[in-house]
Amino acid sequence: MSTKPEGATPPTRTLTERRKAATQLDIARAAAELFTEHGPDGTTAEDIALRAGVALRTFYRYFRSKQDAVAPLLAGGGDRWRELLAATATGAPSEPGAGLPEALERSIAASLTPADAAAEEGLRWTRGLLRAAAEDPALRAVWYRVNQESEERLREVVAGLAGPGADPLEVRLAAAAATDAIRIALESWAETDAPVRGEGAPAELAVRCLRELMGGMRLLNPDVSGGSATGP
Repeated sequence: MSTKPEGATPPTRTLTERRKAATQLDIARAAAELFTEHGPDGTTAEDIALRAGVALRTFYRYFRSKQDAVAPLLAGGGDRWRELLAATATGAPSEPGAGLPEALERSIAASLTPADAAAEEGLRWTRGLLRAAAEDPALRAVWYRVNQESEERLREVVAGLAGPGADPLEVRLAAAAATDAIRIALESWAETDAPVRGEGAPAELAVRCLRELMGGMRLLNPDVSGGSATGP
């Protein structure tokens, strides 16, 4: 894990790193296309490599299995979300110092509202992959791993917004709640034919999930008492 603070400006990647990331994303898109067309059982690593235009040895240089190949595509939205939230933590938006609940809601809504055709396509790929994952335990495991890694990276961002006096346990709970809000929203949306924007869309569902989850958390709801759960 990087020791660089989440809110800091990311270093410029080298040409080699950019090429590697581009190749991984090409493979991920090819895997998503084939899983959508034929399902994971009807797709091989060789099929994915051929669709992506890379050698099979290149595929295995980056990924351990055919299901693992879609991880970059599934992780992309979480990366963008944390960047938006980290910008809030460093005071980059027009409303520096915004409260944590508002910052989480705003960044979640922005990250799940597609700004262009490419973002819409990304959400549709996610829908197809989540539908395929319902019948494929290995693909579900990749989805859960992506969410766990996102939650772990999110903790530093939440801690930056919460301030130095925040309880580490509450920071961890807030990161888990926000991550699960997005996960549950996307899974619920994937089970329907709801649009990518508006009522029933990922952004609307995720904000609704977050509000439900944060109702009993002191860090996300100042009205909650700090008393012990076992007290009177």
